Amino acid sequence: MEKPFAITLDVGSSLANKTGSWRVERPVYIDRLPPCNDACPAGENVQGWLYYAEAGEYEQAWRQLVQDNPFPAVMGRVCYRPCETVCNRAQLDEAVGINAVERFLGDQAIEHGWSFEAAPPSSGGRVLVVGAGPAGLSTAYHLRRLGHAVVIYETGATPGGMMRFGIPKYRLPRDVLDAEVERICALGVELHLNRKVTDLPATMRDDGFDAVFLAVGAQLAKRAYLPAGDSAHILDAVSLLHSMEGASPPRLGRRVVVYGGGDTAMDAARTARRLGATDAVVVYRRTRERMPAHDVEVEEATDEGVLMKWLSTITEVDEGQILLEQMVLDDKGFPQPTGRFEKLDADCVVLALGEESDLSLLTGMDDVEIADGVVQVGPDLMTGHPGLFAGGDVVPAERTATNAIGNGKRAARTIDGWLRGETPREPARHELAGFEHLNTWYYADAPKTERPRLELVRRTSTFDEVVGGLDETNALFEARRCLSCGNCFECDNCFGVCPDNAVVKLGPGKRYEFDYDYCKGCGICMVECPCGAIVMEPERA
Repeated sequence: MEKPFAITLDVGSSLANKTGSWRVERPVYIDRLPPCNDACPAGENVQGWLYYAEAGEYEQAWRQLVQDNPFPAVMGRVCYRPCETVCNRAQLDEAVGINAVERFLGDQAIEHGWSFEAAPPSSGGRVLVVGAGPAGLSTAYHLRRLGHAVVIYETGATPGGMMRFGIPKYRLPRDVLDAEVERICALGVELHLNRKVTDLPATMRDDGFDAVFLAVGAQLAKRAYLPAGDSAHILDAVSLLHSMEGASPPRLGRRVVVYGGGDTAMDAARTARRLGATDAVVVYRRTRERMPAHDVEVEEATDEGVLMKWLSTITEVDEGQILLEQMVLDDKGFPQPTGRFEKLDADCVVLALGEESDLSLLTGMDDVEIADGVVQVGPDLMTGHPGLFAGGDVVPAERTATNAIGNGKRAARTIDGWLRGETPREPARHELAGFEHLNTWYYADAPKTERPRLELVRRTSTFDEVVGGLDETNALFEARRCLSCGNCFECDNCFGVCPDNAVVKLGPGKRYEFDYDYCKGCGICMVECPCGAIVMEPERA
């Protein structure tokens, strides 16, 4: 009997399995840059440490975090959260509470006594850091981790800079700040307090430093001329906040007017309320939309009873009273006088008109350029004087603690390269993981966890911390709200939906790969990837 006609394929042969000639394009796994990482002034790998936090691996999450930022407990309290303003999750429901999880990890580290890994063997380099504020301490931390000997000269009796003298205790408890500064010093950073540098060239020459990082901050209040009577009570916000670290807070009276519109003005007004002022009024020349203070500062100030007087300027100060002139904005947004005046009762006027740096220690250094009160530096943060770098508030940059910390990390890398005779290479920048790349059907609605807040009646009578932290349950929930934008988190979707079994699992933490011998290029994996970590590329010839 004749056998029926049949075709037999050898599944082991390459000719049977190759599907490249069928495909127009092939899937490829990629990594995109999460918006939170991109927006962080401290340069944190936010998505990286959230990955460990959502698995409950808190110490590992903290260790990932402090590779970039040695102050998670501090920044978890005072950072203005630019990462959250760009979080893709905000377009789904609400942004991930990144800052709240960061604070939780920082507090866990303090509670459990986690310490940094030991510094590597000495490189032979010796660096002076002038100033123990956020930029100086961050630079010292990263330089020490790179193996360099670091010495800090600090003018004051305590370290922390504007973290201590510019941020009130109700926002940043001092035991938290002290714990994170002490951890940096424990790495072997040499801290000298009450050591004012008055002649930097002489210090560089006599003390034998190979490089210097200038981070003296901006702790001098800007002044403005105000006609005032002999009995007028006027002080500046910097002095007010600085004095809160002493044993005797100043007497402000019951009616306090704060002149200015930045975060320092808000802190001064809120401090005045806590010192007993029944009326605390912020006078500002422009409108709320043009106010430099961050929204959260303004909201918390108004919650605590601080009043805002927009489009007004102080023209005269006398005992118990000030004279205000109403302003109007011109076509370019600049305030212009109207000739209309009003009087306002005031026992005290606090000037919050900005801060500037004391750069007298640079006298005689003609190769260091100073313009508009700040030191001019190159892309590597080096001044015109070889080996002298500068950062934080003394260079043109946004004046926030988070930015200063990131500035310090960047300075440490460039100083390290300069000491070693190398040019640091910037890592390749990945494509931004925009919301349009995500498939959000995968994620369930999960509203943001709100941090507890101190009741209003206690806010104006004590300096207790206003914003509380998350407990472990809430922190874990919040970390798990992360969408892992642009980067595979091994959800198994591509593995499960592939009709050709062309996705190969490589094991926990190793992600997947495509077996192109089986892949037909249908693109289902890309469509079903929640985080946008797969793209289709034209098939190679």
